[in-house]
Amino acid sequence: MASSEFGRAVALVRDARRIVALTGAGISTESGIPDFRGPGGSWTKYDPAVFAYPQFVGDPESRKAYWRWSVEFWPQVAAAKPNDAHLALVALERAERLRCVVTQNVDGLHGLAGSRDVIEIHGNGTRTVCLSCRTSYDRNRIQERLLGGDTDPRCEACGGVLKPDVVLFGERMPQGPTERAFDEAESCDLLIVVGSSLVVNPAARLVPQAKQNGAKVVIVNLDRTLYDGIADVVLRGRAAETMGSLVGEALST
Repeated sequence: MASSEFGRAVALVRDARRIVALTGAGISTESGIPDFRGPGGSWTKYDPAVFAYPQFVGDPESRKAYWRWSVEFWPQVAAAKPNDAHLALVALERAERLRCVVTQNVDGLHGLAGSRDVIEIHGNGTRTVCLSCRTSYDRNRIQERLLGGDTDPRCEACGGVLKPDVVLFGERMPQGPTERAFDEAESCDLLIVVGSSLVVNPAARLVPQAKQNGAKVVIVNLDRTLYDGIADVVLRGRAAETMGSLVGEALST
């Protein structure tokens, strides 16, 4: 990355007092969780339409197909640990500079790292919830049932359909977290985007929302994004290394 751009980013982080972070798959891939949409990702091997919300709710075969995929994918999530990018955001929060993290990821790594205020706009895949009585189950518990031969696990309390506590294709975004994410983007003075290509809405729209309300925007990503053109600084690099250096420098000056 250009040293002048890095220096500008350090200055923006150093001077900001109401920072919001938006994180995407790029921060999780460095913890060993494959990007669904990337080369070799799940959606290159499976048709995500099969797992769409209406099919999942109404068709036992769709649920069985989802759980077959999930039983293979889950161990990678369960084994993942927060990396330096997650920890850098925790440091900003503890320094009372970061208001919250808005994440598109469903792996729970921000919470595991120690972030206290995380807006999970796509849900949290470490939980499974009953669609009837809303009883919640730890995903590890469901994994045991799947490995034991339960191909369509049901709620132990009421027998209802169990669903991962994430937003499936065709499912409505959770209103509360989504509205709060936009409220935070409107009132922040700096939005830091980490590891997101900014192609998925509504999360991507947080960038112009913040910019239109006077915030500065820093984007940290390996590849180009749709909103590089309105960002104040774009840093090309890996999330863990770049964020670790950026936050470390900003908090030490």
